[in-house]
Parts: sequence; structure tokens; C-alpha cells
Amino acid sequence: MIELLWICAAFVLGFVARQMHLPPLIGYLVTGFLLYTVGFVNGPIIQQFADLGVTLLLFTIGLKLRVRGLLRPHVWGVGVVHMGLVTVLIGLVLVGLSLVLPGIALLGDFTVTTALLLGFALSYSSTVFAVKVLEDKGEMGTIYGQAAIGILIIQDLVAVVFLAVSAGKTPTLWAPLLLVALVPLRWALLRIMHRAGHEELLILFGLSLAVGSYEGFELVGIKGDLGALIVGAMLAGDAKASELAKRLLGFKDFFLVGFFISIGLNGIPTAEAVLVAVLLVVLVPVKSLLFFDLFTRFRLRSRSSFLATLSLSNYSEFGLIIAVVAVSAGWVAEAWLLTIALALALSFVLAAPLNLTAHALYDRIHAWLNRFQRPTRLPEEEEVVIGDATVLVFGMGRVGSGAYDYLQGHSQERVLGLDMDGTTVAQQQEHGRAAIQASALDSDFWDRLQLDHSAVHLVMLAMPQLEENLFAAEKLSSLGYGGRIAAIVKYGEDRDALQAAGVDHIYNFYTEAGAGFAADAFEALAT
Repeated sequence: MIELLWICAAFVLGFVARQMHLPPLIGYLVTGFLLYTVGFVNGPIIQQFADLGVTLLLFTIGLKLRVRGLLRPHVWGVGVVHMGLVTVLIGLVLVGLSLVLPGIALLGDFTVTTALLLGFALSYSSTVFAVKVLEDKGEMGTIYGQAAIGILIIQDLVAVVFLAVSAGKTPTLWAPLLLVALVPLRWALLRIMHRAGHEELLILFGLSLAVGSYEGFELVGIKGDLGALIVGAMLAGDAKASELAKRLLGFKDFFLVGFFISIGLNGIPTAEAVLVAVLLVVLVPVKSLLFFDLFTRFRLRSRSSFLATLSLSNYSEFGLIIAVVAVSAGWVAEAWLLTIALALALSFVLAAPLNLTAHALYDRIHAWLNRFQRPTRLPEEEEVVIGDATVLVFGMGRVGSGAYDYLQGHSQERVLGLDMDGTTVAQQQEHGRAAIQASALDSDFWDRLQLDHSAVHLVMLAMPQLEENLFAAEKLSSLGYGGRIAAIVKYGEDRDALQAAGVDHIYNFYTEAGAGFAADAFEALAT
């Protein structure tokens, strides 16, 4: 009965947060606070949920680990330098506050070591928040999305090392043997994963592997969280690993609900904790300015730097995990746990609306932001040259690649595909299709596009979101493009908006795919 109560309460408050365009985890934290006020305590079930959520978080991070991407200077360089600068900066600010506000008990008996430890916890940005924002906007594969995710993985790796060291465990003699055994074990795990299918067996495989790796590493004296990350990373790079990560996503999010509720069950923040949390939130813009400055110094365009910065402008659930360890070890006062939880929630409240309007916000201030852009940029962000193409296909998913193949096989057109996802572009190129990485939502892309109006006579908008196709159609019109524009829609009510934007032909692929299927079947039967 108790479990049903906190699950229902978490849903209601998470739902309210979602309707306010805030991350649901804010509702989960509030759930913990409210349950504490009515006498609930952090029981074993909620704690098991919390522990399993953290384990799955690290395991899925490992599944998405791409060493090649992490080795890029604008990823590891920005990640490491930013973490170091913010740790020192927040540490100094906290020491200063302890001198300026000696009456606040939370800042009493403050040492430089304690301040730096808290600065380290607050130097992280939220993986849960950034991934959710980028997934909702379909921007995980963009240059700035990949940069942000890469930096988060760098931070997560540092956190796992910290957790492993802070555990104070001494590896047993069996630890080297376990690590060596992982090499041949990888082949067997990949075989099992591929034969597990696509449904519940694959999910059970992932859950078993995450929990099993945690327990196995704990047995040999190595922090179990590090084991989950290592075993997940062993499978990274395989096509099936990406599918497994997506299958586990819901379970990871569900069990992390227990983690956020467990934080709230530590008590209600005092007035002093609220004051310190507000002061910490004031430092978030400083974190943002440092991110933006470092991104531009590492030759990202101002737009990429700005959008990546917004997705990282918050505090992190990993900061809470580090705070839990620090409190358990007696390094910091328990009151700091609630203070950081409150600062985390407030940073999400501020970051959520900014990320929802990120593109519009950039369009308003891009002239000012471009002042900080370096004259030399990353190769993938230079001017877009489409060569001798006569047809452009925006969005190289299933619909776009199908349209590309049809035109190549049934006409003399020279087709070029464009997609914001770098992985998709690489896959298209491997299949022999001409494709380049570009985002139709990128205002600077249209400024950099070298469009030969006399050559290109057809633009096909095959992107999944209506907003993307609308934006592209409007930009083509503003450039004076006089050729034909075709676009796909999912719903009939979207037709009017696209026609008003200048689209000549609209294809409802839900409705017309059925008609095409029937026509193809009749033609096959007739022959």
C-alpha cells in the first residue's frame, strides 16, 4: 500500500511539473519532501529503486560510449577545463560566503577541502535533463548535441572514478582475473544480445547484465557502479547496443524516480538551505558563460556553442550522487544534500523554458553572439557546398532515403541528402548515397548554403517534425528559391500550414503509404 502511495504521488506531481514545461524529476523531489512531512521515511524498497536507477544510468551511459567522439578537443578539452574552473570558482565563492555570512550554520566550520568538494559536485551538468531536451527536439545527432552529450559522458566518467575511489575498497586478487575475463566474454555477450530478439528477452538481458556486473565487481572489491559502466562500454559500438539502451531507457527513468524521492525524504530544506540554494543558482549563468567561451575557443560556431551551452546550464543529479557519498563519509554536513537538491530543482526551473525557446532566442541575439565566433571553425561547420545537385532531400530517415533511391533509380537527377544527425549521414555515405550533415533549423546553415537556383529545381522536405519542414520552407522562400517544394505530413490538419509556407506538393505518408501498398500488391498480382 505504501509503495502504491508514493508511486501515485510521484506520478501526480511529475505530471504537474510536465504541464508546466518542467522536467518531471522536480515533481519527484517535491514528492519526497511531501512524504517526509507526513511521516514517511526512506525505506529499503525506495532505496533499492534508487540504487538500481543509478546502476542502470551508468550501464546505459556505457552502452553509448564512443571513445572516438570523446577524443575530439572540443569535447574532452571543454569538459575537463570547464570542470576544473567551475570546481575552483564555486569553491572560492563558498569560502567567501562563509566569511561574509558567518551567521549561516550551513557555512560554518567550512574548510577549503569541503568547499572544493562541493564545487566539484556542482560542476556537473544534468545528463537526464540534457538527453531529454535533445531527444524531444530531435537534436541528439547534431554537432552541438553530440558535443553536449560527449561532455556529459566525460563528466560521468570522472564521477565514476570518484565513486570508485571514495568507496575506500581494496580490490581482491580476483579483480585482475575478472578484468582479463571480460575480453573473451565480450564476444559471448554480443552473441547472446543479438539472439535475444527485440522484445522482453532483450530487456531482461540488459537488466541482468547491469545488475550482474554491479554485483560481480563488488565481489572482487571494485565499486559496482564502475563495473556497470565498464561492461556497458564493452558492448558500445555494436548496432544492437543502441537498441538495448533505448529499451532500457524507460526502466532507468522509472527506477531513478526512487533516487529523487529518496533525496526529498531526507527532510524539508530550512530557510538557510533555501538561501544558499538560491545563491548557488545565481552561479549557473557563470557556468554558462564559461561553457560558451570555451566552445567558441575550440572553434565551434556561435550557434552551436549557444545551443550546447543552454542544454548544459544546470546542476546535475550526479552532483546529488556525489553529495550522498560525501555525506555518508562524513565529509560534508547532511544539510548540504537538501541544499544541492533544491539548487538542482531551481536550475531546472530556469533552464527548461530557455531550452524550449532556444532557436528563437538565438535568432534574436545571434548578431551579438557572432562577435565571439572565431574566424576558423571546425571542418563540419564551414560553408555548405551542394555541388552539382539538382534535387535536395532534407531528412535522410526511412522516407528520405527511400525518396533518394527512387529518384536515383528512375531519373537522371543528381540527388543530395541532408540530415542533422552525423551518424545518419555516415550510414548514408556507407550505402553509397551522397549526403552531408546540416540542420534545417539552423539559421546560420541557410546563410552558409551555396544554393544554385538555376540548378536545383526540387527540394523534398522529409523531416519527421512539422516545425522543421515549415522552417525550411519559409527559409527557401526568403532566399528567393523558385523551384518546386514537396513535403511530408503525418496529420491532415498540417496541410494548410505547409501550403501557406509555399510547399507545392504535400504527401501524407500515413494515408498514402496504404494506397501505395495496395497499388503495388495489385500490380504484383496482375503480373
